Amino acid sequence: MKIQEITIRQMKMKMKAPFTTSFGTFYDKEFLLLEVIDECGNKGWGESVAFDAPWYNEETYKTNWIMLEDFLIPLVKGTEIEHPDEINELFASIRKNNMAKSALEGAVWDLYAKRTNQTLASALGGDNKKIEVGISIGIQNSIDELLALIDEYVNEGYKRIKVKIKPGWDVDVIRAIRERFPEVPLMADANSAYCLEDADLLKQLDEFNLTMIEQPLASDDIIDHATLQKQLKTPICLDESIHSLEDARKAIDLGSCGIINIKIGRVGGLTESKKIHDYCESKEIPVWCGGMLESGIGRAHNVALTTLSNFIMPGDTAGSDRYWDQDIINPEVTVENGYIKVPDKAGIGYEPNLELIEKFTVEKRVYNLVEEGVAQ
Repeated sequence: MKIQEITIRQMKMKMKAPFTTSFGTFYDKEFLLLEVIDECGNKGWGESVAFDAPWYNEETYKTNWIMLEDFLIPLVKGTEIEHPDEINELFASIRKNNMAKSALEGAVWDLYAKRTNQTLASALGGDNKKIEVGISIGIQNSIDELLALIDEYVNEGYKRIKVKIKPGWDVDVIRAIRERFPEVPLMADANSAYCLEDADLLKQLDEFNLTMIEQPLASDDIIDHATLQKQLKTPICLDESIHSLEDARKAIDLGSCGIINIKIGRVGGLTESKKIHDYCESKEIPVWCGGMLESGIGRAHNVALTTLSNFIMPGDTAGSDRYWDQDIINPEVTVENGYIKVPDKAGIGYEPNLELIEKFTVEKRVYNLVEEGVAQ
């Protein structure tokens, strides 16, 4: 197949409720949405999960647009693509910028699945018909507010509760949760808010039977995490530190973690996600799929990836109505008793809602890969 046209949209969607982590509060999600069209008129969709500022990593949706326009789209232009894995190889000469790469690669994966009349899950090698999901809860104004939210989500059937922590909002918060919910699978996500000198504080979390502590130390670290893991009974899960299969290999070899969170955008796409999944499975390291406040397009890619066999822990892919009053897909992603049913239609399995996509579009550019030029 050859890509004939690529459309990039800058989207802005208001979140249903503010979402607070150790590095900031989100009221709106601004991101890029990509649509690719092949020579037969088939369409594929992808989403960049980069934020509007470099909080999570060095990328933003604006830097993604530059990378796509100046480097990644020119690499795709005129290239015959037999399989989406080739995109990973095609982009290898471009360092980092994984979220920009993932957005375009994801659209090609969706396109490929539609061309071959199979679900994206099947194209990736997944065979689960439904996936277990948990919920990620941001930092709240009070412990009482947090407990009320957890009660709501437990009653809805979510299989795991993840809460954000930071210095001053950690041990007492987790203790209060455990007193109210002694049996619920519970994890704490620090988003790199601590340093190795906080080891004694973090060791206090061992008493609460957490499934994991996610990324307690620096976002680019695997050395100090190995030192910390030796002191903890609770498994460390690495998130921001893992950008590739090589990062995963080194972290596992060093003993830096017992679990790995795979985020498609962070590692550069579905192909690299599969590689990390397969390697972790061979090393008996469980994985799960993290969320980045995606719209329905990115959420659909997460659903498909989570059907692979080593995703044995509930991921962050909650239902659309957890984040949006209106999502941009039909039907929206829904959760029933803690499970999402994997769609059986070709590609991502959900239909982009073009009317809503246009409503939430701030800027749009169309790139014609057959003729020179860009049409606004």
